[in-house]
Amino acid sequence: MTSTLETMNITQPFLQKAWEKSQFEQPTTIQNEAIPAILEGADVIAESPTGTGKTLAYLLPILEKVDPNSKDPQALIMASSRELVMQIFEEVQKWAEGSGISGASLIGGANVKRQIEKLKKKSPQVILGTPGRVEELIKMKKLKMHEVKTIVLDEGDQLLVPEHIGTVESIIKSTLAERQVLLFSATMPEKTEEIGRSFMVDPKVLKVDRAPRKNTNVQHVYVVSDRRDKIKNLEKLSRLKGVKGLAFGNEIGELSVITEKLDYNRVPVDLLHSEMKKTERQTALKQFREGKSNLLLATDVAARGLDIKGLTHVVQVDISEDENQYLHRAGRTGRAGASGTVVSLVTPAEEKTLKRIANKLDLRLEKKKFYAGEMVDDQ
Repeated sequence: MTSTLETMNITQPFLQKAWEKSQFEQPTTIQNEAIPAILEGADVIAESPTGTGKTLAYLLPILEKVDPNSKDPQALIMASSRELVMQIFEEVQKWAEGSGISGASLIGGANVKRQIEKLKKKSPQVILGTPGRVEELIKMKKLKMHEVKTIVLDEGDQLLVPEHIGTVESIIKSTLAERQVLLFSATMPEKTEEIGRSFMVDPKVLKVDRAPRKNTNVQHVYVVSDRRDKIKNLEKLSRLKGVKGLAFGNEIGELSVITEKLDYNRVPVDLLHSEMKKTERQTALKQFREGKSNLLLATDVAARGLDIKGLTHVVQVDISEDENQYLHRAGRTGRAGASGTVVSLVTPAEEKTLKRIANKLDLRLEKKKFYAGEMVDDQ
């Protein structure tokens, strides 16, 4: 395993130790392509589907290059949601163990004084944050950027949007002129790539095949009903043995109503959306991760970038708009060789849309129904 990392010029003993501890056998395609490019100092634009190991693709080379003896920030990783920042922060802690490298998470909504104290006390080499809070601390002269050599924009298509672009640009310009900029995303619209290029010099563009692998362990099924019966079917699905499901809907109001109805029927369920308070979101995720509920209802934005281990089912309460959104959702289950199921709850009209998406993605769809507490073939 050690030699696998060495072939990509990852030589730090603490990284090799963490790799062995994680029991990874081989790097993923995006890791194989991105790590050498990042170590060479190239700017990188990388598109790779959900669940393909993007975080480690940039984190390993960053940690390989960080000087633990320097007390100034050397790398900045930005993401659009607090949950994603905290998730990446946990990965930094795990992979930097025993190296003397420390990280600090700077997220909006958290106590700014505490974050300033953290920066003073820890002298972190790796900063992780949401753009608004990072810019705020730079303007307050509490976050020094003069030694930052690498900037990562994670889930870049969520960062390089009109409300964030000015902030992101101002942060990038506050760093070294010789900086390295890395843009990673599961989907890379042309506009995002174009904006990304404006911060870069001759970037390497890496695009990993978006089509699901043919040998995937993920089953794609659907259940047809009237719209009003979708909640009943969601309840039946939640009661299947061993289910740990992430259910996607498009409207916050509608998801709140579904949650209340399931709650009333004594179905343990949690809700995650962008308008919730930070503490409410943390509680929902914690309860779901700990198995206190077996169904988490979420909007696409709220669930963006989250890695929830052991998901057995992804459920579409509202059908995907297109194949990209379908892949985003489906990529949450069946990770690292585990099996999983994507269940689409559709009306007769939505069935046609689903079949069109499946056709474009070359997926085999199976029609199912609920019968005697089981999900069975609907012939």
